[in-house]
Amino acid sequence: MERFVVGSAVQRREALHGHGWMTMPVQVIADDDVLAVWIEDGTALAFPPHPFGTHPWSHQDRWVGSSVLQLHRPNDAYAVWAFFRDGRLDRWYINFQAPCRRGETCFYTVGHGLDIVVDDDTWWWKDRDDVTEQVEERRLTQAEADAVWVEAERVAVALDRGACWQASPLAALES
Repeated sequence: MERFVVGSAVQRREALHGHGWMTMPVQVIADDDVLAVWIEDGTALAFPPHPFGTHPWSHQDRWVGSSVLQLHRPNDAYAVWAFFRDGRLDRWYINFQAPCRRGETCFYTVGHGLDIVVDDDTWWWKDRDDVTEQVEERRLTQAEADAVWVEAERVAVALDRGACWQASPLAALES
């Protein structure tokens, strides 16, 4: 697959059951072992009509409150998000999601509801009930939900060991 050009704008698209559900433009910061994209505070969000219904964020037309560096590794069922407020790193966030699939000018994923927030040397679960809700809403099958929990446990064990791969890509981007 062709790599994205650093500095270019591509679309980050959430696709649910094979149909576009949400899209936003992002800037490519790096595309090597990690696809790093930047979401600027105020970035427009678009929600195409979807046979499943509306996206949970459809009540807002913009990404607001922080700028975000998203780090996506091929085949990982999560992305690492670094939130920046006033130009400073505020916290890390591990967003469990479908592995990214690339298009020519975009990439596709979809969130699975579960997150881990990493702040200084501590971490905690966020939105644990969302996985069950997504199964009830038919956004995830039970097998997909089970896979989310397996991946989440693997990441939690790595965090407890201090194995945080995201720190080195961020350090390289800051220098």
